[in-house]
Amino acid sequence: MITTTAVWGDEIGVEEVRGTAFHTYKDRPRTIGSLLAFADRWGERPHIAQGEQVVTFAGLRNAVTAKAAQLAGAGLGRGDRVLLLGWNSPEWITNFWACAAVGAVPVLANAWWGKAELADSIALLDLKLVLADARGAANLPAGTTVGRWECDTQAEPVLRPVPAVGEQEDEDAPAVIVFTSGTSGRPKGVVLSHRSLLAGLHMLLHITRRLPQQIDESTGDAGLHTGPMFHIGGVQTLIRAITVGDTLVMPAGRFDPEEALRLIEEWGITRWSAVPTMVSRVLEHPDVHRRDLTSLRSLTVGGAPVHGEFLDRLRTGLPGVAPRVPTGYGLTENGGQATAASGRDTTEHPGTSGRALPCVELRILETGDHEDGEILVRSPTQMTGYFGVDETPIDDEGWLHTGDLGRIDDAGYLWITGRAKDMIIRGGENIAPAAVEEALAGIPGVVESAVFGVPHPDLGEEVMAAVVVENGLTAERLREELRPRLASFAVPSRWHLQPEPLPTNHSGKIDKKGLAAQARADLALQAGERA
Repeated sequence: MITTTAVWGDEIGVEEVRGTAFHTYKDRPRTIGSLLAFADRWGERPHIAQGEQVVTFAGLRNAVTAKAAQLAGAGLGRGDRVLLLGWNSPEWITNFWACAAVGAVPVLANAWWGKAELADSIALLDLKLVLADARGAANLPAGTTVGRWECDTQAEPVLRPVPAVGEQEDEDAPAVIVFTSGTSGRPKGVVLSHRSLLAGLHMLLHITRRLPQQIDESTGDAGLHTGPMFHIGGVQTLIRAITVGDTLVMPAGRFDPEEALRLIEEWGITRWSAVPTMVSRVLEHPDVHRRDLTSLRSLTVGGAPVHGEFLDRLRTGLPGVAPRVPTGYGLTENGGQATAASGRDTTEHPGTSGRALPCVELRILETGDHEDGEILVRSPTQMTGYFGVDETPIDDEGWLHTGDLGRIDDAGYLWITGRAKDMIIRGGENIAPAAVEEALAGIPGVVESAVFGVPHPDLGEEVMAAVVVENGLTAERLREELRPRLASFAVPSRWHLQPEPLPTNHSGKIDKKGLAAQARADLALQAGERA
């Protein structure tokens, strides 16, 4: 039985928000806390599975109620910011929902951050509380007050539960802060409102015909969740799963293709959302032909367009499986997704990122600097802004300037053709070269540097640094210096060190484009010689 009073309509109107007219659903839920009521609908169905631990929907509701009462008793309330620092676990999910239940704002720290990135973010945020698992707590600045991470996922129901935030609350209030790598400097905290998160969920449920009134208690998929919860994709997965009754199956630790294959077979996984690197590792594993993977019906791939070659690999690499491969396009600043391509779309139009979701407007801004224009997005899902930062990529008319290049064909399909942003995407993680260069500049003996991405057969890209050094500074020493300053995935894995100045272009700036082109050519030559 659904106890939430929200109506999930399919009629779309226009509504002004902060001076911008957005397309939006007329009948809609207003706060993410209200979604907790759906746990009652699914009852004793498994909701979270990791290792030996299995938590039902009823168990989650009881654990959230108990933790919310604990947080409220400690003085946590509406609008207070709480840093969540940890890896995927039932405790991470319980803490997230407990914050939502008391109206607090979960701030999702990247568990890969180094000590310097954590210290910078904590100094910016004016936090009420930090909740961290054991690994995360070890990296926190000295003197940080840390609350209890553990949650009782076997808690008994309490007689007077802390109520979830009601439907009368402000849907434009902050619901969550998710960090993203900017094209320059340190990670930025993207403030997403309740409207933003729920509008994105509403659109996806609408186009897949899974609005709450369209499904019954027999529905619900088992999904393999291998991405981090602290990304926007993790938040989207979390709020969808509780609404439609999905079981979230998570690896016990780091991604392991052998474990992924076992979980697909044991849990009858029907949905898997992954970055291309993970899919490639599964396809290359020797057990792929020995496991029964026929339950897998949908494989959503993020971080790169789905091309025909990839679809061919799936058809030959997953015996007996013909999964739909939907994809889409979006960014954290837009709440995660702006377009969607169905499995049929990716088959008939390989490489497309799909068409705009129902409330999303797309535009291509011709810049003159590139063959294609910059992709602009206007949607009720977009961020309120960056926390503590005045600059914004959203213009006065409400258009989010993505920095990505593309075109829209006559049928409305979006094609991503390049990145105007100076960004490296390594295994699904965004890395700002400027942030790595800034960290390098703080190391004695580094004169100047240029950081860029080079192709990697498994990760898509890896980070390379060309560095001018003094006093015999080595790559190993540079790696050691960078580890506490950067997230582990941002530390360069390839190096070119030299005593001479780096080459410059006609404007006197370091010729990063030329350096990257030469490095890629050298790597291709080495690969050819090895072959």
